[in-house]
Amino acid sequence: MKITDALRAEHIVFHNLFDHIEKGVPRLKNLHAVQAVTAVLEGVLEDHGTVENNLLLEPLETSLGQIGHLENFHEEHEVIDLALRNIKSCRSLKNGKTLLLRAVQLSRQHFDKEERVVFPLIEKQLKAKTLAALGARWAQQRDVSGTIE
Repeated sequence: MKITDALRAEHIVFHNLFDHIEKGVPRLKNLHAVQAVTAVLEGVLEDHGTVENNLLLEPLETSLGQIGHLENFHEEHEVIDLALRNIKSCRSLKNGKTLLLRAVQLSRQHFDKEERVVFPLIEKQLKAKTLAALGARWAQQRDVSGTIE
């Protein structure tokens, strides 16, 4: 499996999670619930971002920098992270919900950009064998054995 296929599959899972969060946030009754959802989202986004950075962005920093996307991608990560961190210190349920929904919206936009810009660039610049090797590293990091038990 190519690394880009694996990450696109992860993005599909995230979009489903985002849908669930957007539908559920209006029903949350207290700030602790908002913060609990935020903690889950923050954890899975951090894990996903680490994999993307290690397997894709670091090796392609020069290429992304040349087309003006590298700094923008890091800024987008920082804005999403800041929105999520601000929920931890938020004192208002309404503000917490607003920040969480904003973080989800920003994440959707960021994922869309990765799918439209970064993944095609990677597929152009790397050979099929390299994409498959990175996919194997992804599977190893994710502990995906390829079998269903």
